[in-house]
Amino acid sequence: MAAYKENRELRILSAVGIILVAAGHLGYNLFDLGGLFPYYSFHVFIFLFVSGYFYRPEAEKRIGSYLLGKCVTLLLPYFLWNLFYGVLAMLLRKAGFSIGQELSVYTLLIAPFDGGHQFMYHFPSWFVPVLFLIEVINVLMRKVLSLFRLNSEWLIFAGTLLLGIATVWMAIGGHVWGLYKIPGRLLFMLPGYELGRLYRTKLERHDLLPDGPYFLIVIGLQVLITIFGGGLAFSAVWVTSFGSGPVVPYLTVLTGIAFWLRVSKLLAQGGGMPYFSDQLVLIGRNTYAVMMHHIFAFFLVKSVFYVVSVLTPLCGEFDAAMYFSEINFIYLPGGAEAGKWIYLLAGIGIPLLIAGLTGRAWRRLGRLVTGGGDSDDRSREGNLRKIK
Repeated sequence: MAAYKENRELRILSAVGIILVAAGHLGYNLFDLGGLFPYYSFHVFIFLFVSGYFYRPEAEKRIGSYLLGKCVTLLLPYFLWNLFYGVLAMLLRKAGFSIGQELSVYTLLIAPFDGGHQFMYHFPSWFVPVLFLIEVINVLMRKVLSLFRLNSEWLIFAGTLLLGIATVWMAIGGHVWGLYKIPGRLLFMLPGYELGRLYRTKLERHDLLPDGPYFLIVIGLQVLITIFGGGLAFSAVWVTSFGSGPVVPYLTVLTGIAFWLRVSKLLAQGGGMPYFSDQLVLIGRNTYAVMMHHIFAFFLVKSVFYVVSVLTPLCGEFDAAMYFSEINFIYLPGGAEAGKWIYLLAGIGIPLLIAGLTGRAWRRLGRLVTGGGDSDDRSREGNLRKIK
Protein backbone atom coordinates (compact mmCIF):
# COMPACT_ATOMS: atom_id res chain seq x y z
CA MET A 1 0.00 0.00 0.00
CA ALA A 2 1.33 3.44 -0.92
CA ALA A 3 2.44 5.72 1.88
CA TYR A 4 0.24 8.66 2.69
CA LYS A 5 1.19 12.04 4.03
CA GLU A 6 -1.35 14.03 5.99
CA ASN A 7 -2.28 17.42 4.57
CA ARG A 8 -1.94 19.54 7.71
CA GLU A 9 -2.98 22.74 5.96
CA LEU A 10 -6.38 21.35 5.00
CA ARG A 11 -6.79 19.67 8.39
CA ILE A 12 -6.26 23.02 10.08
CA LEU A 13 -8.61 24.76 7.63
CA SER A 14 -11.27 22.18 8.54
CA ALA A 15 -10.60 22.80 12.23
CA VAL A 16 -11.02 26.54 11.70
CA GLY A 17 -14.30 25.87 9.91
CA ILE A 18 -15.77 23.74 12.69
CA ILE A 19 -14.63 26.18 15.39
CA LEU A 20 -16.41 28.96 13.51
CA VAL A 21 -19.53 26.79 13.25
CA ALA A 22 -19.54 26.13 17.00
CA ALA A 23 -18.81 29.78 17.81
CA GLY A 24 -21.57 30.86 15.44
CA HIS A 25 -24.10 28.73 17.31
CA LEU A 26 -23.07 30.57 20.47
CA GLY A 27 -23.44 33.98 18.83
CA TYR A 28 -19.76 34.44 19.68
CA ASN A 29 -18.19 36.69 17.03
CA LEU A 30 -14.72 36.58 18.51
CA PHE A 31 -13.11 35.29 15.31
CA ASP A 32 -14.81 37.42 12.64
CA LEU A 33 -12.14 40.17 12.72
CA GLY A 34 -14.41 42.93 13.90
CA GLY A 35 -17.26 41.89 11.65
CA LEU A 36 -15.12 41.85 8.52
CA PHE A 37 -15.55 38.11 7.90
CA PRO A 38 -18.99 37.11 9.27
CA TYR A 39 -19.04 33.36 9.91
CA TYR A 40 -22.29 32.85 8.06
CA SER A 41 -20.88 34.38 4.89
CA PHE A 42 -18.53 31.45 4.19
CA HIS A 43 -17.91 28.93 7.01
CA VAL A 44 -20.10 26.06 5.72
CA PHE A 45 -18.38 26.33 2.34
CA ILE A 46 -15.04 25.54 3.96
CA PHE A 47 -16.13 21.90 4.28
CA LEU A 48 -17.35 21.80 0.69
CA PHE A 49 -14.03 23.27 -0.46
CA VAL A 50 -12.05 20.67 1.49
CA SER A 51 -14.24 17.84 0.20
CA GLY A 52 -13.81 18.97 -3.39
CA TYR A 53 -10.08 19.34 -2.88
CA PHE A 54 -9.79 15.67 -1.94
CA TYR A 55 -12.03 14.34 -4.71
CA ARG A 56 -10.26 11.73 -6.83
CA PRO A 57 -11.16 11.27 -10.51
CA GLU A 58 -10.55 7.53 -10.09
CA ALA A 59 -13.99 7.44 -8.45
CA GLU A 60 -15.56 7.78 -11.90
CA LYS A 61 -14.16 4.36 -12.81
CA ARG A 62 -15.77 2.65 -9.79
CA ILE A 63 -18.84 4.69 -8.99
CA GLY A 64 -20.57 1.85 -7.14
CA SER A 65 -17.78 1.24 -4.64
CA TYR A 66 -17.19 4.98 -4.33
CA LEU A 67 -20.80 5.64 -3.36
CA LEU A 68 -20.80 2.64 -1.01
CA GLY A 69 -17.78 4.18 0.71
CA LYS A 70 -19.67 7.46 1.05
CA CYS A 71 -22.66 5.64 2.54
CA VAL A 72 -20.40 3.97 5.11
CA THR A 73 -18.38 7.04 6.04
CA LEU A 74 -21.11 9.67 5.88
CA LEU A 75 -24.65 8.26 6.04
CA LEU A 76 -24.28 5.18 8.25
CA PRO A 77 -22.95 7.03 11.31
CA TYR A 78 -25.34 9.90 10.63
CA PHE A 79 -28.44 7.72 10.75
CA LEU A 80 -27.25 5.85 13.84
CA TRP A 81 -26.60 9.12 15.67
CA ASN A 82 -29.92 10.44 14.37
CA LEU A 83 -31.61 7.47 16.05
CA PHE A 84 -29.65 8.11 19.25
CA TYR A 85 -30.69 11.76 19.40
CA GLY A 86 -34.26 10.87 18.49
CA VAL A 87 -34.45 8.50 21.46
CA LEU A 88 -32.76 11.13 23.65
CA ALA A 89 -35.29 13.79 22.60
CA MET A 90 -38.13 11.35 23.37
CA LEU A 91 -36.76 10.62 26.85
CA LEU A 92 -36.16 14.29 27.60
CA ARG A 93 -39.71 15.15 26.57
CA LYS A 94 -40.88 12.75 29.27
CA ALA A 95 -38.73 14.79 31.68
CA GLY A 96 -40.45 18.04 30.71
CA PHE A 97 -38.46 19.25 27.71
CA SER A 98 -40.24 20.43 24.57
CA ILE A 99 -37.33 20.28 22.13
CA GLY A 100 -37.32 18.22 18.93
CA GLN A 101 -39.94 16.32 16.96
CA GLU A 102 -41.43 12.90 17.69
CA LEU A 103 -39.76 9.69 16.58
CA SER A 104 -41.21 8.53 13.26
CA VAL A 105 -40.21 7.16 9.89
CA TYR A 106 -40.19 10.75 8.64
CA THR A 107 -37.87 12.12 11.33
CA LEU A 108 -35.57 9.10 11.17
CA LEU A 109 -35.23 8.69 7.40
CA ILE A 110 -36.73 11.59 5.43
CA ALA A 111 -36.29 14.76 7.50
CA PRO A 112 -32.47 14.44 7.37
CA PHE A 113 -32.69 15.32 3.66
CA ASP A 114 -35.27 18.05 4.25
CA GLY A 115 -33.40 20.39 6.58
CA GLY A 116 -32.02 18.00 9.18
CA HIS A 117 -33.37 19.85 12.23
CA GLN A 118 -35.70 17.08 13.37
CA PHE A 119 -34.37 16.39 16.88
CA MET A 120 -32.38 19.61 17.38
CA TYR A 121 -29.70 18.19 19.70
CA HIS A 122 -27.56 17.51 16.62
CA PHE A 123 -29.05 19.95 14.11
CA PRO A 124 -25.68 21.15 12.71
CA SER A 125 -25.28 17.69 11.18
CA TRP A 126 -27.86 18.69 8.54
CA PHE A 127 -24.74 19.20 6.45
CA VAL A 128 -23.89 15.47 6.27
CA PRO A 129 -26.75 14.29 4.01
CA VAL A 130 -26.25 17.41 1.89
CA LEU A 131 -22.56 16.61 1.45
CA PHE A 132 -23.44 13.03 0.52
CA LEU A 133 -25.86 14.19 -2.19
CA ILE A 134 -23.31 16.67 -3.51
CA GLU A 135 -20.73 13.88 -3.71
CA VAL A 136 -23.26 11.80 -5.69
CA ILE A 137 -24.11 14.66 -8.05
CA ASN A 138 -20.44 15.50 -8.57
CA VAL A 139 -19.25 12.02 -9.53
CA LEU A 140 -22.25 11.31 -11.81
CA MET A 141 -21.99 14.73 -13.45
CA ARG A 142 -18.28 14.27 -14.10
CA LYS A 143 -18.83 10.79 -15.51
CA VAL A 144 -21.42 12.06 -17.98
CA LEU A 145 -19.38 15.13 -18.95
CA SER A 146 -16.29 12.99 -19.53
CA LEU A 147 -18.20 10.99 -22.15
CA PHE A 148 -18.57 14.21 -24.15
CA ARG A 149 -15.08 15.48 -23.25
CA LEU A 150 -16.63 18.42 -21.39
CA ASN A 151 -14.99 17.69 -18.04
CA SER A 152 -12.77 20.78 -17.94
CA GLU A 153 -12.39 21.99 -14.35
CA TRP A 154 -12.95 25.59 -15.43
CA LEU A 155 -16.10 24.63 -17.33
CA ILE A 156 -17.49 22.60 -14.43
CA PHE A 157 -16.85 25.37 -11.92
CA ALA A 158 -18.27 28.07 -14.19
CA GLY A 159 -21.37 26.00 -14.96
CA THR A 160 -22.12 25.15 -11.33
CA LEU A 161 -21.43 28.74 -10.28
CA LEU A 162 -23.95 30.06 -12.80
CA LEU A 163 -26.51 27.55 -11.53
CA GLY A 164 -25.74 28.64 -7.96
CA ILE A 165 -26.15 32.32 -8.78
CA ALA A 166 -29.45 31.56 -10.53
CA THR A 167 -30.58 29.63 -7.44
CA VAL A 168 -29.80 32.57 -5.14
CA TRP A 169 -31.61 34.92 -7.52
CA MET A 170 -34.68 32.66 -7.41
CA ALA A 171 -34.42 32.39 -3.61
CA ILE A 172 -34.39 36.19 -3.30
CA GLY A 173 -37.52 36.23 -5.42
CA GLY A 174 -39.23 33.79 -3.07
CA HIS A 175 -39.19 30.83 -5.44
CA VAL A 176 -37.07 28.45 -3.35
CA TRP A 177 -39.42 27.23 -0.63
CA GLY A 178 -40.85 23.99 0.77
CA LEU A 179 -39.49 20.94 -1.00
CA TYR A 180 -37.80 23.20 -3.55
CA LYS A 181 -35.23 23.93 -0.84
CA ILE A 182 -33.76 20.44 -1.28
CA PRO A 183 -32.51 20.97 -4.88
CA GLY A 184 -32.00 24.67 -4.13
CA ARG A 185 -29.67 23.86 -1.26
CA LEU A 186 -27.66 21.47 -3.45
CA LEU A 187 -27.37 23.88 -6.38
CA PHE A 188 -26.38 26.72 -4.08
CA MET A 189 -23.65 24.72 -2.34
CA LEU A 190 -22.26 22.67 -5.25
CA PRO A 191 -19.93 25.49 -6.48
CA GLY A 192 -18.12 25.35 -3.14
CA TYR A 193 -17.25 21.71 -3.77
CA GLU A 194 -16.12 22.39 -7.33
CA LEU A 195 -14.04 25.34 -6.10
CA GLY A 196 -11.99 22.93 -3.99
CA ARG A 197 -11.34 20.72 -6.98
CA LEU A 198 -10.47 23.73 -9.15
CA TYR A 199 -8.05 25.02 -6.54
CA ARG A 200 -6.21 21.72 -6.30
CA THR A 201 -5.91 21.11 -10.03
CA LYS A 202 -5.50 24.63 -11.44
CA LEU A 203 -4.87 27.28 -8.80
CA GLU A 204 -2.81 25.82 -5.97
CA ARG A 205 0.42 25.76 -7.97
CA HIS A 206 0.04 29.51 -8.52
CA ASP A 207 -0.77 30.32 -4.88
CA LEU A 208 2.70 31.75 -4.26
CA LEU A 209 2.07 35.41 -3.42
CA PRO A 210 3.95 36.50 -0.26
CA ASP A 211 1.82 36.75 2.87
CA GLY A 212 1.89 40.54 3.13
CA PRO A 213 0.51 41.37 -0.33
CA TYR A 214 -1.81 38.35 -0.15
CA PHE A 215 -3.54 39.48 3.04
CA LEU A 216 -3.59 43.09 1.84
CA ILE A 217 -5.46 42.07 -1.33
CA VAL A 218 -7.91 39.68 0.39
CA ILE A 219 -8.71 42.03 3.26
CA GLY A 220 -8.93 45.00 0.88
CA LEU A 221 -11.44 43.13 -1.28
CA GLN A 222 -13.43 42.14 1.79
CA VAL A 223 -13.56 45.74 2.99
CA LEU A 224 -14.96 46.83 -0.38
CA ILE A 225 -17.50 43.98 -0.36
CA THR A 226 -18.56 44.91 3.17
CA ILE A 227 -18.96 48.59 2.29
CA PHE A 228 -20.84 48.12 -0.97
CA GLY A 229 -22.40 44.69 -0.53
CA GLY A 230 -24.66 45.27 2.45
CA GLY A 231 -25.45 42.34 4.73
CA LEU A 232 -23.09 39.48 3.99
CA ALA A 233 -24.42 36.64 6.16
CA PHE A 234 -26.78 34.07 4.66
CA SER A 235 -28.42 30.80 5.62
CA ALA A 236 -27.06 27.91 3.56
CA VAL A 237 -29.38 25.31 5.06
CA TRP A 238 -32.58 27.27 4.39
CA VAL A 239 -31.29 29.04 1.24
CA THR A 240 -32.43 32.41 2.60
CA SER A 241 -31.23 35.79 3.94
CA PHE A 242 -29.40 36.89 0.80
CA GLY A 243 -29.44 40.58 1.54
CA SER A 244 -26.75 41.55 -0.94
CA GLY A 245 -27.88 40.02 -4.23
CA PRO A 246 -27.06 36.75 -5.98
CA VAL A 247 -23.32 37.30 -6.62
CA VAL A 248 -21.97 38.69 -3.33
CA PRO A 249 -22.49 35.41 -1.39
CA TYR A 250 -19.99 33.69 -3.66
CA LEU A 251 -17.56 36.60 -3.41
CA THR A 252 -17.58 36.33 0.40
CA VAL A 253 -17.11 32.58 0.11
CA LEU A 254 -14.01 33.21 -1.99
CA THR A 255 -12.54 35.86 0.30
CA GLY A 256 -13.40 33.99 3.51
CA ILE A 257 -11.83 30.76 2.32
CA ALA A 258 -8.84 32.61 0.84
CA PHE A 259 -8.16 34.36 4.14
CA TRP A 260 -8.38 31.31 6.38
CA LEU A 261 -6.61 29.07 3.86
CA ARG A 262 -3.51 31.23 4.06
CA VAL A 263 -3.80 31.43 7.87
CA SER A 264 -4.03 27.63 7.90
CA LYS A 265 -0.95 27.36 5.71
CA LEU A 266 1.01 29.52 8.14
CA LEU A 267 -0.18 27.49 11.12
CA ALA A 268 0.63 24.23 9.34
CA GLN A 269 4.21 25.41 8.98
CA GLY A 270 4.40 25.73 12.76
CA GLY A 271 4.29 29.48 13.02
CA GLY A 272 6.22 29.26 16.28
CA MET A 273 3.29 27.40 17.84
CA PRO A 274 3.74 23.70 16.95
CA TYR A 275 1.63 22.46 19.89
CA PHE A 276 -1.26 24.75 18.94
CA SER A 277 -1.15 23.65 15.30
CA ASP A 278 -1.02 20.00 16.40
CA GLN A 279 -4.22 20.49 18.39
CA LEU A 280 -5.88 22.10 15.39
CA VAL A 281 -4.88 19.11 13.27
CA LEU A 282 -6.48 16.85 15.88
CA ILE A 283 -9.70 18.87 15.69
CA GLY A 284 -9.50 18.78 11.90
CA ARG A 285 -9.42 14.98 11.97
CA ASN A 286 -12.65 14.96 13.96
CA THR A 287 -14.84 17.61 12.35
CA TYR A 288 -17.61 15.04 11.83
CA ALA A 289 -17.82 14.40 15.57
CA VAL A 290 -17.70 18.09 16.48
CA MET A 291 -20.39 18.91 13.92
CA MET A 292 -22.56 16.08 15.22
CA HIS A 293 -22.21 16.65 18.95
CA HIS A 294 -21.33 20.24 19.86
CA ILE A 295 -24.94 21.32 20.43
CA PHE A 296 -25.38 18.36 22.77
CA ALA A 297 -22.18 19.43 24.52
CA PHE A 298 -23.65 22.92 24.97
CA PHE A 299 -26.75 21.25 26.43
CA LEU A 300 -24.62 19.35 28.96
CA VAL A 301 -22.99 22.61 30.08
CA LYS A 302 -26.41 24.24 30.50
CA SER A 303 -27.57 21.21 32.44
CA VAL A 304 -24.74 21.63 34.92
CA PHE A 305 -25.71 25.27 35.45
CA TYR A 306 -29.35 24.22 35.86
CA VAL A 307 -28.46 21.68 38.57
CA VAL A 308 -26.33 24.30 40.33
CA SER A 309 -29.21 26.78 40.20
CA VAL A 310 -31.57 24.22 41.74
CA LEU A 311 -29.29 22.92 44.47
CA THR A 312 -27.39 26.05 45.45
CA PRO A 313 -27.93 29.82 45.68
CA LEU A 314 -25.63 30.24 42.69
CA CYS A 315 -26.87 30.86 39.13
CA GLY A 316 -30.09 32.30 40.51
CA GLU A 317 -30.85 34.11 37.25
CA PHE A 318 -30.86 30.83 35.28
CA ASP A 319 -33.95 30.79 33.00
CA ALA A 320 -35.36 27.28 33.48
CA ALA A 321 -38.26 27.88 31.09
CA MET A 322 -35.86 28.67 28.25
CA TYR A 323 -33.66 25.72 29.19
CA PHE A 324 -36.56 23.30 28.81
CA SER A 325 -37.91 24.75 25.57
CA GLU A 326 -35.16 26.40 23.47
CA ILE A 327 -32.13 24.50 22.18
CA ASN A 328 -30.26 27.73 21.37
CA PHE A 329 -30.65 29.14 24.88
CA ILE A 330 -27.22 29.92 26.36
CA TYR A 331 -26.84 30.76 30.05
CA LEU A 332 -23.88 33.01 30.88
CA PRO A 333 -22.98 33.18 34.59
CA GLY A 334 -23.19 36.80 35.63
CA GLY A 335 -23.99 37.73 32.02
CA ALA A 336 -20.28 37.64 31.17
CA GLU A 337 -19.63 37.17 27.45
CA ALA A 338 -16.41 35.37 28.33
CA GLY A 339 -18.60 32.56 29.68
CA LYS A 340 -19.08 31.45 26.08
CA TRP A 341 -15.56 30.07 26.23
CA ILE A 342 -16.87 27.38 28.59
CA TYR A 343 -19.36 26.29 25.95
CA LEU A 344 -16.88 26.55 23.10
CA LEU A 345 -14.25 24.43 24.84
CA ALA A 346 -16.89 21.87 25.81
CA GLY A 347 -18.31 21.96 22.28
CA ILE A 348 -14.93 20.91 20.94
CA GLY A 349 -13.64 18.76 23.79
CA ILE A 350 -16.68 16.57 24.45
CA PRO A 351 -17.10 15.56 20.77
CA LEU A 352 -13.39 14.74 20.63
CA LEU A 353 -13.91 12.48 23.62
CA ILE A 354 -16.92 10.85 21.95
CA ALA A 355 -14.88 10.35 18.77
CA GLY A 356 -12.10 8.72 20.76
CA LEU A 357 -14.52 6.35 22.48
CA THR A 358 -16.46 5.36 19.34
CA GLY A 359 -13.77 5.50 16.64
CA ARG A 360 -12.82 1.83 16.76
CA ALA A 361 -16.46 0.73 16.70
CA TRP A 362 -17.14 2.85 13.60
CA ARG A 363 -14.13 1.37 11.83
CA ARG A 364 -15.23 -2.19 12.61
CA LEU A 365 -18.77 -1.44 11.47
CA GLY A 366 -17.44 0.06 8.25
CA ARG A 367 -15.35 -3.03 7.51
CA LEU A 368 -18.35 -5.23 8.24
CA VAL A 369 -20.60 -3.31 5.83
CA THR A 370 -17.99 -3.22 3.06
CA GLY A 371 -17.04 -6.86 3.50
CA GLY A 372 -13.69 -6.02 5.03
CA GLY A 373 -12.58 -3.85 2.14
CA ASP A 374 -11.02 -0.44 2.36
CA SER A 375 -13.63 2.24 1.78
CA ASP A 376 -12.90 5.32 -0.29
CA ASP A 377 -12.52 7.48 2.81
CA ARG A 378 -10.17 6.97 5.70
CA SER A 379 -12.25 9.09 8.04
CA ARG A 380 -15.97 9.65 8.51
CA GLU A 381 -15.66 13.25 7.45
CA GLY A 382 -15.50 12.03 3.89
CA ASN A 383 -13.55 15.17 3.08
CA LEU A 384 -10.44 14.97 5.23
CA ARG A 385 -8.58 12.07 3.72
CA LYS A 386 -4.85 11.66 3.84
CA ILE A 387 -3.28 12.37 0.48
CA LYS A 388 -0.11 11.30 -1.22
